[in-house]
Amino acid sequence: MAKKKNDETLEEKVEIEEASPSLEEELAAQKERYLRLAAEYENFRKRSARERESLSCLVKSDTVAALLPVADNLHRALSATGDEQNLRKGIELTVEQLNAAFEKLGVESFGEKGEAFDPAFHDAMAAVPDTELPENTITEVYSVGYKIVETVIRHAKVIVAS
Repeated sequence: MAKKKNDETLEEKVEIEEASPSLEEELAAQKERYLRLAAEYENFRKRSARERESLSCLVKSDTVAALLPVADNLHRALSATGDEQNLRKGIELTVEQLNAAFEKLGVESFGEKGEAFDPAFHDAMAAVPDTELPENTITEVYSVGYKIVETVIRHAKVIVAS
């Protein structure tokens, strides 16, 4: 019986030794596959980072390009001489140009006198009693707010009727 048991153990060892090279080959193939996949992922991550940076630079340059004519006109206004009426007219045209640039970029302004106060879009600088306007209505605007779609770029700073 002991000889039969030794023979079975010996046969199992032989089977394991015969299977071992194929298992080692399979393990090596899986390891190589893993290393390739890891390298592909790293390349993807680096490429994605470069693309995000490139897109960010493109968006910034498009934004600045839309605002450059406004900057040019402001510089011209500073160096201009003439009467007050002509200067005012030039500033009004520059503001129109700025508004057109904002419109092209999808920027909307908000926060005007008479609008209802909304804490998601407005910062109340003060609350003042006002008998002419309903409660929580904007009575005065310190600075206009701006948004793109529903993303607030800057909250409007306002005074609210109480």
